[in-house]
Amino acid sequence: MDALKIKRSFDEDGYLHMPGFLKRDQVAEINQKLKAFIISKISKLPPEHVKFEAKGDPSTLKMLQDLQLYDTFFADILFDSTFTRLAEVLLEEKVIGKTLEYFNKPPKIGKATPPHQDGYYFMLNPMSAVTMWMALEEVDQENGWVSYVRGSHKKGMRDHSLTQTPGFSQGIPDFGLPSDLENEVYFPVQPGDLLVHHALTIHRASPNTSSKRSRKALGLIYFGDSAMEDVAAKAAYVKALNQST
Repeated sequence: MDALKIKRSFDEDGYLHMPGFLKRDQVAEINQKLKAFIISKISKLPPEHVKFEAKGDPSTLKMLQDLQLYDTFFADILFDSTFTRLAEVLLEEKVIGKTLEYFNKPPKIGKATPPHQDGYYFMLNPMSAVTMWMALEEVDQENGWVSYVRGSHKKGMRDHSLTQTPGFSQGIPDFGLPSDLENEVYFPVQPGDLLVHHALTIHRASPNTSSKRSRKALGLIYFGDSAMEDVAAKAAYVKALNQST
């Protein structure tokens, strides 16, 4: 698929599915680096950058945030890579790599990700931002596949409210309208497949109901150079969130 077709598809649907974006050996290297990082560095990270499904249980690791701050391998992926160049094509401007995250849904206990729009957290004007989700292993309905609501990025920001899901504090309380469900598309993926969505695209992920399989992925967030963050609103949001927990 050439750049023009990629851009057209993204603008129409609000998301992309790009099978085989990374080769298997590239995925294997990332998994190896993550394993070493978790063993050697996780205990040194600030608590706000590490989240577990079961608090205090290392076997239930759910999320690592801002990996680019702690390892040059991950910084290179975020700041100067095929991911960066794809973001520039989609946003039609230079981009700023904001964060690289690790996601997992542990077997049996990996909770569903509530339906939400990333832009609610970003608080940007204009809303020039994309999120990328790189599968590090096979993902299907059983262990927590991702779904998008086609065309939802064209309809503005929905109301959000607090959830009880660690790492995903906000969700869309009235999700499930006919326009949501009729346009929802689910994505089974293989290692190396990439999902990309606009900051206003509604998406969610199923829980991991598997007894043995994990569900590991990388998340990359890019802001367009034109995007301005509402610093005051963001600070107020973080303060309110901290007071509620």
